[in-house]
Amino acid sequence: MAKLYFNYSTMNAGKSTLLLQASYNYNERGMETRLLTAQMDRRAGDARIGSRIGIGAPAETYDPQDDLFARIEGWIAEATIACVFVDEAQFLTDAQVWQLARAVDDLNVPVMCYGLRVDFRGKLFPGSAALLAWADEMREVRTICFCGRKATMVVRQDAEGRALTEGDQVQIGGNETYVSLCRTHWREATGDR
Repeated sequence: MAKLYFNYSTMNAGKSTLLLQASYNYNERGMETRLLTAQMDRRAGDARIGSRIGIGAPAETYDPQDDLFARIEGWIAEATIACVFVDEAQFLTDAQVWQLARAVDDLNVPVMCYGLRVDFRGKLFPGSAALLAWADEMREVRTICFCGRKATMVVRQDAEGRALTEGDQVQIGGNETYVSLCRTHWREATGDR
């Protein structure tokens, strides 16, 4: 029975690496997968999922207007799809998460989503909130704070390394912009302590 999965964490936990590894495992056994990533995130290049450890794969992109149920239905009409993988799932809309859930239920294809849970202000991303509500299974991908505790939060830093507490929810960036911290050190960095 197909399921909707949500693998979530902070930055630099290895979510994209896990996605690429899981897709590779399917492909190695002769099963076809489809990879999707947010069109706005071009850090690995256009239409590409990349990991900071250096592995990557081509992917199709989605933007907020795309009907993901229709796209998956089209793929299944052309070939047998063993699993759909979605990177940067925090950028999905509520409607798109519901479309993915419908694909699982009505088309019987597993969908594995990978993304951030919260933004730099500690607020849920819309796609993550919907996945937390509707996913059949959830898994936290763990990473650590500089103190060794589990990192559950992320700060956005300015050019001088100061934590920002205001700004747009979405700003694409990597290690130069974001740092994963435990809640205690996030509170300290954001002035809540």
